[in-house]
Amino acid sequence: MAIELYNKINHVCMMFEDLVDSKSDAVQANQFLIASDGHLAVLDPGGNMTYNAIYMEKNRHFSGQKLDYVLASHADPDIVASLNKWLVQTDCKLIVPQLWARFVPHFCTGSTEGRIIGIPDEGMNIKLGSNIIKAIPAHFLHSEGNFQFYDPISKILFSGDMGASMVDHSTIVEPVTDFDAHLPNMLGFHQRYMSSNKVCSLWVNMVRQLDIDWIVPQHGRSFRGKVMVTKFLDWVEKLECGVDLMTQDNYKLP
Repeated sequence: MAIELYNKINHVCMMFEDLVDSKSDAVQANQFLIASDGHLAVLDPGGNMTYNAIYMEKNRHFSGQKLDYVLASHADPDIVASLNKWLVQTDCKLIVPQLWARFVPHFCTGSTEGRIIGIPDEGMNIKLGSNIIKAIPAHFLHSEGNFQFYDPISKILFSGDMGASMVDHSTIVEPVTDFDAHLPNMLGFHQRYMSSNKVCSLWVNMVRQLDIDWIVPQHGRSFRGKVMVTKFLDWVEKLECGVDLMTQDNYKLP
């Protein structure tokens, strides 16, 4: 169930990719956990169908360690609909884009006072143990207020919807090895959910400044190694999507 992405010197990154039943109507989603020096953060933990399994795995692998944060890239249900359970069962705080900080309490049954930290538009460094997780801007990719999380220790970029693919559940655990063959699994999603080539190219310019060994999206397969990361960034940089593709035919009365 839990896949180790990284495990060195008191720093562990784990992925959960099979918590949504492949036969259900729900979209497949990957969830993540980072443990560093006895401190924990859960990234984009999803909704009620994923909560119990992640909570049990957290306790099994990191018994007695403090859950500091739930990190939410944006406010979609497949990102953080389980928020109420995390706030009730742990002492964690939610870190979410400031734009969505007043919306996510609608997932909760009680007070969230003092439990929500908003990420400013320019991003922020999040202290986890003696290390940091970088919340980097990914506005309009796809959400208006959207962030991704970069771990400088593992050199993994948890890229949210950027890089997402619609693939068979059985293939998700394997990183992409043939980029061209994988393109059809990504193209339609990115054309619909990414807002424009302008935003994509601005994002690529920023991300190229990071030392990335692995891009791991919230849906589907990942991109591991410098060659595959570069191939993906080169593709995204030139991608026409979103409003680039809109014509009057998309705005006609029914």
